[in-house]
Amino acid sequence: MTRTVVVRRASGADLDALSVLVAEALSVGVVGGWLVPDAAERPLVLRRYARLLVSWGLAHGQVDTTGDRSVVAVWRRRREAPVPSATWMYDLHQALGPYASRFALWHAYLDAVVPHVPHAHLAHLAARPGHDDTARTLLTAHHRVLDTEGLPAYTELPGGRPRESLLAGLGYEPRSPILLEPDGPALWRMWRPGPSRSCGGLPPRARLRRGVTPLRGRLLPAPPRSP
Repeated sequence: MTRTVVVRRASGADLDALSVLVAEALSVGVVGGWLVPDAAERPLVLRRYARLLVSWGLAHGQVDTTGDRSVVAVWRRRREAPVPSATWMYDLHQALGPYASRFALWHAYLDAVVPHVPHAHLAHLAARPGHDDTARTLLTAHHRVLDTEGLPAYTELPGGRPRESLLAGLGYEPRSPILLEPDGPALWRMWRPGPSRSCGGLPPRARLRRGVTPLRGRLLPAPPRSP
């Protein structure tokens, strides 16, 4: 049976349900295990993080969902490279306590290779199992808006087959991955060119040296990916 998908912009009334959806998606993925190695603590920590992520998205970006809240996409327009945010770091530590440092490291890795051209950042996508078609419809609706604005889109994808992913079917092209250290998974940088088909600002390869974290030297944790 074909589902009727109602795509809409989320509001504060959706915060609880969408936070649960994001937390559940993180908990079954490789990134969630790396962020919170302690399996007993993982559900609670990820729920707290998901709530913070969706809250920031509602306040500073755009959160899209469906009528049945089966899919959520957190977007932010990036007009320039991200800069450090004391407010985000404070909120992260308040929400996650001793686990905040691993999440801050994650965001620092991602912000170290963010495209330096205006684009829309798909900071997080979560869907209930079996709702890939719904997720495709949700993203397609947003892509139409981006194409009208002439904006490319960027996101990161965990997993080993980026060319077979849902995102690849929507026009995203894989670039070299980011390797999360210590002992973390790889995240493929995925780029959907704008109408001009320009790669501008996203080189084919990310050059982060193994064994050197973005927290050393001058790169500091930046605001959350979602907002």
